[in-house]
Amino acid sequence: AGDTPTNAGCFAPMTVIAPAASLVNAAFPAPVVGGNTETSQRVVDVILQALAAMLPGRIPACSQGTMNNVALGARDWAYYETLGGGCGGGLERAGASGWHSHMTNTANTPSETLEVELPLRVVRYELREGSGGEGRHRGGEGVVRVLEFLDEEGEVSILSDRRLGGAPGAFGGLHGAPGSNRIMRSGGQVEPLGSKTSARLRRGDRLIIETPGGGGWGVQSDA
Repeated sequence: AGDTPTNAGCFAPMTVIAPAASLVNAAFPAPVVGGNTETSQRVVDVILQALAAMLPGRIPACSQGTMNNVALGARDWAYYETLGGGCGGGLERAGASGWHSHMTNTANTPSETLEVELPLRVVRYELREGSGGEGRHRGGEGVVRVLEFLDEEGEVSILSDRRLGGAPGAFGGLHGAPGSNRIMRSGGQVEPLGSKTSARLRRGDRLIIETPGGGGWGVQSDA
């Protein structure tokens, strides 16, 4: 039931099968990265979609499916953050906006602290309106994060996902909007970035991250 606290008994009926040398149980020398931020998110998506086939109407739509890892810095400083996005809509309510779901262990850095401690300016940090999938219960909204680089020279590395396709909806709900990464150079030129990439930064460049929205739940006309 929804009011049952999470406890060991909830997991007793489950058995985890992770074959050796598979995606979820990799063995050396297979290259691995982001297992607790990216791979885990997609595992949850697969499980939710499998359960949806067995429990019609009871399983929420997929959430953003990534933690939008951003690491940037220069010679004598470094900063790492993960960014929330949209949660999937569910049986009883719309998805939460600007949240981490399924896998989360990082706090939200206050903009004031970031600007005082590091040569960065938070230009925008807001909900990404319209990014949640339509449905009887909408998917949650992603966020827009714009950071201006104030040091002379540095680098940014991004590990993200759901940049080509958005979070699937459930039971007739629509997909959420995919995310995007780009740099607006100090001269105004905009350069798109891939989902997993690194790029050089100079003073006045702006890093623009738009995180994915959650999938919608149910047919909108049923609302």
